[in-house]
Amino acid sequence: MQQISTFIEKYLSTIHIPKTLMWTDIAEIFIISFVVYQLLAWIRNTRTWALLRGVIVILVFLLVAALFNMSTILWIAGEVFSIAAIAIVIILQPELRRALEQIGQKSIMSAILPFDASKASEGRFSDKTVQEIVKACYEMGKVKTGALIVIEHNSSLAEYERTGIEVDGLVTSQLLINIFEHNTPLHDGAVIIRGNRVTWATCYLPLSDNMELSKDLGTRHRAGVGISEVTDSLTIIVSEETGRVSMAHDGKLTRNVEPDTLRSKIITLQNKTTEDKKKKKLSWKGRGKNEEI
Repeated sequence: MQQISTFIEKYLSTIHIPKTLMWTDIAEIFIISFVVYQLLAWIRNTRTWALLRGVIVILVFLLVAALFNMSTILWIAGEVFSIAAIAIVIILQPELRRALEQIGQKSIMSAILPFDASKASEGRFSDKTVQEIVKACYEMGKVKTGALIVIEHNSSLAEYERTGIEVDGLVTSQLLINIFEHNTPLHDGAVIIRGNRVTWATCYLPLSDNMELSKDLGTRHRAGVGISEVTDSLTIIVSEETGRVSMAHDGKLTRNVEPDTLRSKIITLQNKTTEDKKKKKLSWKGRGKNEEI
């Protein structure tokens, strides 16, 4: 404890606290906060997020080493860090280039005010979207049209969107069926759904190397499981051979799901607000016996 107290006192002694707060200090705080926020938002949407968590673990380990004066570990870390900094820049070169391009394309107001004030209380997507997705899957299953649909949850799918073609259309069963129709330009690959919109199509997904998966599963099913292993998204797979509908979540594949099961699973991703759920309950309780639903 004495070592920790000494370390904290030594650190605090180096911090300069000004006696008077100028307007430039406030502006500086705002600019730094904005830059840090944008940096974290960019990291969250790339593979850098996993790398950052690994770096944080290493830094915590080095902090412990510094507290207990583990000189050999600190010397090794000091020698490696100079090389690691260059290696990280090389590894993240595509992401860094893309980030700079996005900075040039983004409007200033949308960058300063990144919050969507019009976000509906109905959750990530509406009940109509749920119905349209379920309807499309089983309509395609009847005619044995293969499909691969990824519904975004908390983990961003921006990295995989870049491999496809932008669509940006409202989710409807007709749109989904048309996309996956045989011999159409967009039928090959996966469709990504964010909120109430189909954002991208023909996206390439990582294949699962899980050896426990059945050998009779094709690339479409392995891609569905693969994306569920690296993100928290829900993937729906319609088999082109059998017409059966399967879903993958958290690295697990559930085959031959019924419409009600699929609907319930999608609703768990909806994240409706508590007020919206209460209103729905009250509206149901307030209906008379002869009233239409």
